[in-house]
Amino acid sequence: MGTDLCPVCGTRLAGRDGRTGRSSVYCSAACRQKAYRERHRPQGRTVQGLIDDIGRQAGLLATRPVGALYDTVSELSVSVARLRRVARAVRDTGGDSVTPDNVTEPAGGEPDFGALTERYRREIQVHCYRMTGSYDEAEDLVQETFLRAWRAWGGFQGRASARIWLYRIATNACLDLLRRTARRPRRYEPVPGMRHGDGEPPVRVTWLQPYPDDEMPLADEHERPESAAVSRETLELVLLAAIQHLPPRQRAALVLRDALGLTAAETAEAMDTSVASVNSALQRARPALREQLPRQRADWRTTVPTEGQRAVLDRYMAAVGHLDLDATAALLAEDVTLTMPPNPFWFTGREAFLDFVRAGLDPAAPTFLGHRRSVPTRANGQLAAANYVRRPGTSVYRAQVLDVLRFDDHDDRIAEITSFEPHLFPAFGLPLRL
Repeated sequence: MGTDLCPVCGTRLAGRDGRTGRSSVYCSAACRQKAYRERHRPQGRTVQGLIDDIGRQAGLLATRPVGALYDTVSELSVSVARLRRVARAVRDTGGDSVTPDNVTEPAGGEPDFGALTERYRREIQVHCYRMTGSYDEAEDLVQETFLRAWRAWGGFQGRASARIWLYRIATNACLDLLRRTARRPRRYEPVPGMRHGDGEPPVRVTWLQPYPDDEMPLADEHERPESAAVSRETLELVLLAAIQHLPPRQRAALVLRDALGLTAAETAEAMDTSVASVNSALQRARPALREQLPRQRADWRTTVPTEGQRAVLDRYMAAVGHLDLDATAALLAEDVTLTMPPNPFWFTGREAFLDFVRAGLDPAAPTFLGHRRSVPTRANGQLAAANYVRRPGTSVYRAQVLDVLRFDDHDDRIAEITSFEPHLFPAFGLPLRL
């Protein structure tokens, strides 16, 4: 009777009903295709293997030692991300099941799509972030990039650099978004009844969001150290905001050439244009960018936080926690700037800043927001503080704001605070409650 059962799912095969000819081996076309894939499946990691790995890695999780916990969580996150991408690809391409097809090893020497997306996901996301200035949009554009790449995978076949091919798709996805939105930065405007200070209104980029340092791509073992540094260090918020002033194609040329370090020919390939057009766009983009940077930041030089700046961050968090306005004031530059994208509030100068925060720090005032706690973090290569507040009458500290700090080059005072809403705390590995 065994020959009357489907060898894949075990379902009884349909009766012959007097018909002649060759007997059916499988109960359906789906089972026939599944059996074919299993027979031709290359040896390597399967979807079930990924699931088994995730289970094994989760079983190794322990809170101590901290280094081992970090390594295990990192390994686990990579496996989960790979499995999520496989499942998403099957869903988006109309598949009805995740088969045991190989997901990490190439078949017939061709590059494997799962391995390709895993290798380049972070740097493609950073590229999309530089182009848009928005972490949320960058995540969406990464998915759009890999969906477009999946659809075009059959025509790629490794005939060109996979990295440049993906950058071309990602750049086009970004340019499509920028053409649809047609947004440009503009100056902040006064808010009635609010003292903003005597300085010039700063530039308002309503869509600007921070980027977690832990999500930045690691340097490839074959990448030149100086190129890796440029790749990571050109995410500073002041540069991101300045880039947003450039027209889309000038922005793409500048990001690919100067931030990423591609050659003119590679940039032309990624932008689907000529080298002459790339050079022309750069000639217009570079001086336009310098006009938008602060006077002391007319170039793309590296700004690595110093020990003195880390000490200032610690004192800043302590002052916030103690509701100490005088201690906070001592850490601020005279012309400090505070902005809160996407909100319309802005302040220039120490006195205007202190006037704004004073009422919220006084426990006796009806405007008192609550007691504070801060957690140090890093965003865009800069020092940052994740601030939590415990409202009066409650016992839980809830995420309030992420302060990203820029320091004065001369005395390490805080020159600029960009405060972001807390919905991206999970992207930084931060809880929404303490």
